[in-house]
Amino acid sequence: MQKITRRQFIVTAAAGTAALSLLDIALGWATTNTLPLVQQTIPRTGEKLPVIGLGTAGNLDGMSDPEIKKRLLEVLQAFFDQGGRVIDSSPMYGDAESAIGELLKDVKNKHSLFAATKVWADGHEAGIKQMHQSFKRMGVKKMDLMQIHNLRDWQTHIATLRNLKKQGKIRFLGITTSHGRDHAELERIMEAEELDFVQFSYSMGERAAEQRLLPLAMEKGIAILINRPFQRGELFNIVRDKQLPKWAAEFDCQSWGQFFLKFVVSHPAVNCAIPRTAKLKHMMDNMRAGYGRLPDEATRVRMISLLNSM
Repeated sequence: MQKITRRQFIVTAAAGTAALSLLDIALGWATTNTLPLVQQTIPRTGEKLPVIGLGTAGNLDGMSDPEIKKRLLEVLQAFFDQGGRVIDSSPMYGDAESAIGELLKDVKNKHSLFAATKVWADGHEAGIKQMHQSFKRMGVKKMDLMQIHNLRDWQTHIATLRNLKKQGKIRFLGITTSHGRDHAELERIMEAEELDFVQFSYSMGERAAEQRLLPLAMEKGIAILINRPFQRGELFNIVRDKQLPKWAAEFDCQSWGQFFLKFVVSHPAVNCAIPRTAKLKHMMDNMRAGYGRLPDEATRVRMISLLNSM
C-alpha cells in the first residue's frame, strides 16, 4: 500500500468509533492491540505514563460553535481511546483549560487522565488565585502536575507548589520553558531545586537540550515533558514531498509525524511528548507513534543524518 503522508487527505468519516476504524483502514495501520503501548517511568514514583500526550496551546479554540465542539470532542475521545493520558495546558492558552473541562464531561475512559497545567502570574496571591481557577476550569479536584510557566516568578511559586503538594492538592510540581534562551537558567534551577518534572522544547531540528538538560534530568531523577516536538511544523516543511525511508518500518513507523515523535520519545530521559493538534487524522497519527518499537541509538543517528541530508 502506498504511504500516505500527514499532509494528504485521508478520509471523511462519521464521528466516533466508525471514523477511527476508517482512518485505520485508510492509513494501513495495525490496530492498537497488535503493538505494545510504550510507557516511561516517572522517576519520583515509578508510575508509568504513555509517551505521547496532548498539548493545548491554540488548538482548542472555537468551543462556542457546536460543530467545532463536536470535532474537538472526537479528537479528545480518540486521544483517550488510543491510550493517551497526559493533557498539558496553561492559563496563557486563552480558554484552553475551560475547553478541556467542558469536553471532558462527555469523554469516555477519562479516568486515566493525567492533568497538567501551569501558573503564569506574578506574585503569591495572584498565583494562588490563578491556580484555583485552573482547578475549576479543568474540572479536577487534584491536579496531577502543576508547573511554573516559562520560569515566570519561579522563586515565589516554587514555595507555593511545595505547600500544595504537601497538602495533597497536586501530585507533582515542575517548571517549564519553550525558549532556548532560558535553558541556562532552567539548568541552574534543576541543579538547585527538587523538581518532579521539567518541560522544554526538543525535536530533531532543535537538539540543544541533548547537551545538558536531558542528561541532567536523568542524573537528578526528574521526569520530562517535551513541547514543540515538530519544531512548530518546520520539520514537515523539510520533508515535504520526500518519501519516508523503508527502514522506518524497523521501528514500527509509518509516517513522518511518527518519525519525528519516535525520535523524541526514544531518548531515555524523555517521559512524554505533547504535540498539539485539533485534527482527528493528526491525533491518530500522533498516537500511533506511542506504539511498537522505538529507534535505538544507532538508528537515531541514522535518522539525524537523513534529515540533515535534505
